[in-house]
Amino acid sequence: MCGIVGYVGDTKTKDVLLAGLARLEYRGYDSAGIAVTTAAGEVDVRKRSGKLARLAQLLEDDPIHPGTTGIGHTRWATHGGPTDENAHPHLSEDGRVALIHNGIIENFAQLREQLGEASFKSETDTEVVAVLLGSEVKKQGDLEAAFRTVVTQLEGTFTLLATSADEPGKVVSARHHSPLVVGIGDGENFLGSDIAAFVEYTRRAVAIDDDNIAVITADEVRVTDFAGNPLPFEEFEIAWDPAAADKGGWPSFMAKEISEQPEAVANTIRGRITPEGVVIPELSELGDEFLQGIERIVVIACGTAAYAGMIGRYAIEEWARIPVEIELSHEFRYRNPIVSEQTLVISISQSGETMDTMMAVKYAKERGAKTISVCNTQSATIPRESDAAIYTHAGPEVSVASTKAFLAQVVALQLFGLHLGRVRGSLDSEAAKRAIAQLETLPEKVSEAVATHDDITQLAKWMSDTRSVLFLGRHVGFPVALEGALKLKEITYIHAEGFAAGELKHGPIALIDHGQPVFVLVPSPRTSPVMHSKVVSNIQEIRARGARVISIVEKGDTATLPYSDDVIRLPLADPMFEPLLQVIPLQWFALELCQAKGLDVDQPRNLAKSVTVE
Repeated sequence: MCGIVGYVGDTKTKDVLLAGLARLEYRGYDSAGIAVTTAAGEVDVRKRSGKLARLAQLLEDDPIHPGTTGIGHTRWATHGGPTDENAHPHLSEDGRVALIHNGIIENFAQLREQLGEASFKSETDTEVVAVLLGSEVKKQGDLEAAFRTVVTQLEGTFTLLATSADEPGKVVSARHHSPLVVGIGDGENFLGSDIAAFVEYTRRAVAIDDDNIAVITADEVRVTDFAGNPLPFEEFEIAWDPAAADKGGWPSFMAKEISEQPEAVANTIRGRITPEGVVIPELSELGDEFLQGIERIVVIACGTAAYAGMIGRYAIEEWARIPVEIELSHEFRYRNPIVSEQTLVISISQSGETMDTMMAVKYAKERGAKTISVCNTQSATIPRESDAAIYTHAGPEVSVASTKAFLAQVVALQLFGLHLGRVRGSLDSEAAKRAIAQLETLPEKVSEAVATHDDITQLAKWMSDTRSVLFLGRHVGFPVALEGALKLKEITYIHAEGFAAGELKHGPIALIDHGQPVFVLVPSPRTSPVMHSKVVSNIQEIRARGARVISIVEKGDTATLPYSDDVIRLPLADPMFEPLLQVIPLQWFALELCQAKGLDVDQPRNLAKSVTVE
């Protein structure tokens, strides 16, 4: 989960490292640090617990020595608490090698014992690697050779960056099940855990594959395997502008990203609607014959992405008439699942680096299944590991609480359902036309849903002392209820639960007490009259027991008014598309309640944007 950045270039090293860490702080913000290797042959380190601002202040009070080579790190703590001593970079025993790490070294205790009398200053697994590397550099007199020796001794997951006082002008890096990208500049080169680390300086990048080593100097990039054999690599051009990762005047990234959802949806749809229907060109390599022969689909994801998968299941089963299962990635490969060559596994990951999902994809491929990745991040690991990828084009998402990526994932799955229904001949032409018409008007309707912000703001202020919120939904509304509860838990730290409305009388109604806030996602009375009447009955049941009811309804629905304390009205949409509108007021509510409580919207405690460790 940690953010890492490396640089070799001119004397602006400190500024490049700090700018990179600022863009990567969403990956972890327990502590931060940088190391600069000077031309005089010294490694100078500054690091602090807490958020990046504390490191920036330290650098003002105690400036770091200038140099042309540096590495930086922002941490999400695993081994050892968020203290100054546990912050990265870590140094070798003689202080001449600096190292940073994203991941977990599972055999660090054995390595520490192997190092015997070596003195350690932290509780981290990373310092063990730094000391081991320093010992090897002394023996071999060469940073790259020592690095190759060390990485073959490590078990677990890692991206490592190292620099040595004896070889200024060089950063050596390696990856094993953890992300690493190279940025190629003019007389300068970069390393990062993702392209945000260096997008301000270059649009040219190289994704480093698993079990590869990348070495950068100011004028050269070299890639080898762990044995030192040279490997070819391909550049790609970064598609998004650096300004897209700035707040742009918004008070938080989350607020900005909620407001960007109409554009994210439009970009995900763009180019995929043709006169023949929905066509996803990226799936051409799988071939229509395979898609026609699929017997079963398994969607693997975690957290918000899993809820996107749950919504997507309704659309895929409706339009393609194939059974779809939703699996949590971290459970999938540990229960000996049944997959075959006629199974399609769809992974969903905003970053494309989610470790649980990545390992589940590899597991599925080993057992003969075809895999498709739904991803928002260019050239990430999971899409490269998959047989095909559907990119969502939502643009960079910085806030830890996912919003626009969620909507884009749902739209991508709906597009896939329509594509698959066309290929298999299971989708009636009139139904296809209606769904496509809904897709084409979706960005405008999402924009209307975003405009519910003002209504939600006042509601959140009234509820600032709330300690528990419940969410009810039926059919496609159920995953929205789960997502609304997750958003609230993530950034306000209060109890929140989402329930299928039909489960209310099977236990959850016992939670209803006087004043208990309950958000109810009400299906359309036009398109789902039976479900609508049942949800109205649910509202009456909880209102009779003292609940405070906030109903999310479509415009023109008056049936809930006598039983609701607050009503949020949304544009009309067919059932499959209702979730894309219903979730937006819940996103705003979580954000506004967080602000009303005086909490950090973008960087909630204990969380990081991308979970790159198991």
